[in-house]
Amino acid sequence: MTRYRGRISGPLLDRIDLQVEVARQPTSVLADDAPPCEPSAAVRVRVLAARERQIERAGVANGTLAARELARDCALGAAEQRLLQRAIDGLQLSARAYHRILRVARTLADLGGACRIDAVHLAEAVSYRRTAN
Repeated sequence: MTRYRGRISGPLLDRIDLQVEVARQPTSVLADDAPPCEPSAAVRVRVLAARERQIERAGVANGTLAARELARDCALGAAEQRLLQRAIDGLQLSARAYHRILRVARTLADLGGACRIDAVHLAEAVSYRRTAN
């Protein structure tokens, strides 16, 4: 995986919001008697509701928010700001990554029905960028 990722330039990787490495699943998980997961119809309802919240709040989806709109719609509390700053410094992420993490965290908050981004949303958004380094 590292060899393959090495073929992709850093600036290109920086433009990919979700960088998730998916481990191979054991056959038991794929079997018919595996525990049920959330049905696609339920996920669809949640995603549509989140998108509707985004449009009502900003007139556009979170992925297209400009920097000024990010400051307005993705305002962080002091603890969340410190968490994000530690992640940016520790993972040596770019300014572009900073903005992308905010957009993803805002989307995660919307999916959960939260009015504001909290540390859990932020930590999850950061985790989606960790595999690139």
